[in-house]
Amino acid sequence: MGPLYLARKSENGRLGIRRGVYILPSLFTVGTLVCGYFAILSTVRGAQLLAAGAASGLALAAFDNAAKAIGCAILFDGLDGQIARLTGTASAFGREFDSLADVTAFGVAPALLAYVWGIRGVDEIAGTDLIQHLRQAAWIITFAYVICGAARLARFNIDVVKPTSDRRFFVGLPIPAAAGVVAAVVHWLKMPVTIWEISLGWTVAVGVLAFLMVSRMRYYSFKALDLGKRRSYLILVVIGLVIWGIFFYSEPVLLTLSLTYALSGIILRISSKIRPHPPAPEEVHAS
Repeated sequence: MGPLYLARKSENGRLGIRRGVYILPSLFTVGTLVCGYFAILSTVRGAQLLAAGAASGLALAAFDNAAKAIGCAILFDGLDGQIARLTGTASAFGREFDSLADVTAFGVAPALLAYVWGIRGVDEIAGTDLIQHLRQAAWIITFAYVICGAARLARFNIDVVKPTSDRRFFVGLPIPAAAGVVAAVVHWLKMPVTIWEISLGWTVAVGVLAFLMVSRMRYYSFKALDLGKRRSYLILVVIGLVIWGIFFYSEPVLLTLSLTYALSGIILRISSKIRPHPPAPEEVHAS
């Protein structure tokens, strides 16, 4: 067993480990895709139970499970990016694979959940011409949500490779955050909407989320946060309290977190408009 054989064996071992590391973030992306598919199936199941008029408790559980699955998909989506950056295994394939999974988990799944949970129940109960128009408008707006989410992902894939891009901020509301708002509202209320006025407001809210995704508003990305630096112990306390709050009071805590982040871009835009700009430097004229 010569040194050349040992060198080749060592090189092949490192290659196998490298391939395994590349697979690791993709496994979390597969988890995102599985959660999105499960959310779609749970939403369809809830719609069937709701239309049958029986086992309403099972219908509520199905919608809540769909919302929880979207929440789990958000967790997986955040982990695959972090693992890819920490292990240095970010690749063009991983970025495209992640975007395709995001379209399903954060585009199609929440749009279907928003429509079935917030609009379809009203149509089943009332059945008037006004409700029919609302149903058609909601179909268009939820479809616009999917289109805006896909466009947001495409723009992100283009901007992320630009050397001049600011890593501290996202341009437009990230699609996982928009899906998080839909999931948090469903998880908080659980009972499907049956009043057309509330359904109309819900349709407008989904339209606002679609607009925020393709807007030029900036949202903090947390990517510039260096976890390797020493931080105050208070940050650990805050993180622990948030985790404790999600575990015991998931409905109000998740709703507060999702709405706060979704509104942060609007607040940042308004504050930048009303904040006084520094005066321009005086011109120096030659004597």
